[in-house]
Amino acid sequence: MRAHPRRHAWRNRAATAAAVLVAAAGLATGQAATAHAAVACDVAYSTNDWQGGFTASVTVKNLGDALDGWTLGFTFTGGQKLQQGWSATWKQEADKVTAKNLEWNGKLATGASTNVGFNGSWSGSNPKPTDFTVNGVACGGQPPVNQAPTVSLTSPASGSSHAAGAAVPLAATASDDGAVSKVEFYVDGALVNTDTTAPYSHSATGLAAGSHTAKAKAYDNGTPVLSKESAEVPFTVTGGGTPSIVASPTSVSVPEGGSKTTGFKLSQAPSGNVTVNLTKTGDGDITVAPSSLTFTASNWNTAQNVTVSAAEDADETDGTATIAAAASGHTGVSVTATEEDNDGDTPPVGEHVDNPYDGATGYVNPNWSAKAAAEPGGAAVANISTGVWLDRIAAIAGSSSSMGLRAHLDEALKQDAANGSKPLTIQFVIYNLPNRDCSALASNGELLIAQDGLNRYKNEYIDPIAAIMKDPKYAALRIVTIVEIDSLPNLVTNLNVAKCQEAKDTGAYVNGIRYALDKLHAIPNVYTYIDAAHHGWIGWDTNFGPSAELFATTVAGTAKGFESVDGFITNTANYSALKEPHFTINTTIGGQTIRQSDWVDWNYYVDELSFAQAFRQELIRRGFKSTIGMLIDTSRNGWGGTARPGAPSTSSDVNTFVNQSRIDRRIHAGNWCNQSGAGLGERPQANPAPGLDAYVWIKPPGESDGSSKAIPNDEGKGFDRMCDPTYEGNERNGNSMSGSLPDAPVSGHWFSAQFQELLKNAYPPVQ
Repeated sequence: MRAHPRRHAWRNRAATAAAVLVAAAGLATGQAATAHAAVACDVAYSTNDWQGGFTASVTVKNLGDALDGWTLGFTFTGGQKLQQGWSATWKQEADKVTAKNLEWNGKLATGASTNVGFNGSWSGSNPKPTDFTVNGVACGGQPPVNQAPTVSLTSPASGSSHAAGAAVPLAATASDDGAVSKVEFYVDGALVNTDTTAPYSHSATGLAAGSHTAKAKAYDNGTPVLSKESAEVPFTVTGGGTPSIVASPTSVSVPEGGSKTTGFKLSQAPSGNVTVNLTKTGDGDITVAPSSLTFTASNWNTAQNVTVSAAEDADETDGTATIAAAASGHTGVSVTATEEDNDGDTPPVGEHVDNPYDGATGYVNPNWSAKAAAEPGGAAVANISTGVWLDRIAAIAGSSSSMGLRAHLDEALKQDAANGSKPLTIQFVIYNLPNRDCSALASNGELLIAQDGLNRYKNEYIDPIAAIMKDPKYAALRIVTIVEIDSLPNLVTNLNVAKCQEAKDTGAYVNGIRYALDKLHAIPNVYTYIDAAHHGWIGWDTNFGPSAELFATTVAGTAKGFESVDGFITNTANYSALKEPHFTINTTIGGQTIRQSDWVDWNYYVDELSFAQAFRQELIRRGFKSTIGMLIDTSRNGWGGTARPGAPSTSSDVNTFVNQSRIDRRIHAGNWCNQSGAGLGERPQANPAPGLDAYVWIKPPGESDGSSKAIPNDEGKGFDRMCDPTYEGNERNGNSMSGSLPDAPVSGHWFSAQFQELLKNAYPPVQ
């Protein structure tokens, strides 16, 4: 099966957020006429501003009769210019702006809302429009009601420990519909500082040993002044005396055949490196890895996770084990691990469970396995489960040299029969939208919107896949579908590309994904995970919220709404580090936040785990079920080998510190094709971290991202210069070298040199 990747998309702008909000409540009613609906409307308008530019989010709510088609209008009063928009057809004439619905969001029932947005530019100031209309009818016209500011405490971290005598960093973000006049910081309810300039921060000193709480309070500049407090965050100041090892949580329940994590850190900064040794006693089926952790004066307060696993056994006993953490000169700590036995408790065949990876084994693709085993040392990973890519219509039936969908499912039945009582999970990538991966060339596909691509996608691609998957003989399998990578995020960030703009204007991506979800999730043993890009694509605030909103409006339009999605996946076929061990987004060097570094570039995330967990919460906030789980593709983000930094840099220059400390060794975070120096990442496992259903290998290691030069093929795959090692880059990767390996074949074809490099640089190392 041809697998296929992605990867390149970048952000629209790196920006700090200054949010403004205006709501126009509409009571106006159109003139009575039998041919027209009575219009009444409400419009909420908010922006994220940076110097010279902004991203606007506009929510239109219908308060009148049901609408079948709408046009939003408003006026810029500060000379602003519309640049590009989404979810509507946008137009600006002089200072007048209109947004006309697309086919998929034109119907608005009474009380229904839709969200649209655009990027714009400004000079001097960026005043809010106030004269909103829908279909020519004014939405109110009363002055907007002043809204209280929003505020969030970003430091200290909840539950963090700080050494006595050391400053405790307090930091907050705040925004308002007008302006934030000040942010106050409180410790244990007492005011300790007031900051009037963003970024809002303070260093609290002289705190006594013991437990404390911190909060922030933001004030606006309205009349009357409104304010709002953040949630209180607990933290601890450790006293003198013997330092200790801190564990959280101190007890874990591990599903049989699965794993959980627990974190360890130190109570206070050490004078030198400290090695914490982990020893397990008790149930022999419970194991812990790694067996030791190293803490330094820089990372002592950052929890390092260990994985606690429980092997399958034949008994029906919930075994227990104790994990003791010890270090010279430190008071130790113990963690209790309890095995959740699953013998005699297998879910009924075909039942739709919360996490399809929990307690299951993974399908091993024999095609990929044979290629991996044929490479020197490859046998060590050849039995790992990888994704099967259905990247064209012909892939469904297969060929004499490539297994089709039914052949893979039949092979999965054989592996399941040899697996005892454990269920088996098989993963398929659904990847054939018209104008597929509209902003790249290496993974373009066979269908085009202009050539009836959407109907072909539905009738010739999704329908046959669904028909095979719902065959009753496959009902015992857990079939995971990864739905259309590189699709919806392109509608947020890459509308300057004609094929992406066409995908937005026609609704092809949105309607195609809705159709796929309706067909696939209707099958009880099929699980749907939507691709959610990665932190180096939508980690900026200008992309983060709009992406989540687009996912929400897309899924809400399916037959089952939010019930049609089991979760989301990030980092598919990409290289973003799972976790940067030597710094976090809150690290400061020489008084500068690491967000100012060229590598981080004002992103709000430095690694994939923190992004995936935060994005999950944002999705839930926008309406998704609280039970959704995240997947992270860890097939090629290990970044081990001799180039992996073993400790944080000692440099006081923020760029030097980040470049010497980061384990992601790409030349630029925008590089995505056959990256030199990359390694295999964490092996697939269920429940590896809070909010995560699994780490998975969706991109089979050794399958090319794209060819290093143009190679004719009948698969619709083009040549992308980002796969050329001599290419000097573009705006998406800061005009940097591509960092790609030479002599690569067409995407999805076997690339032996890449596999060998991934194996050599694996982290954790391949044993």
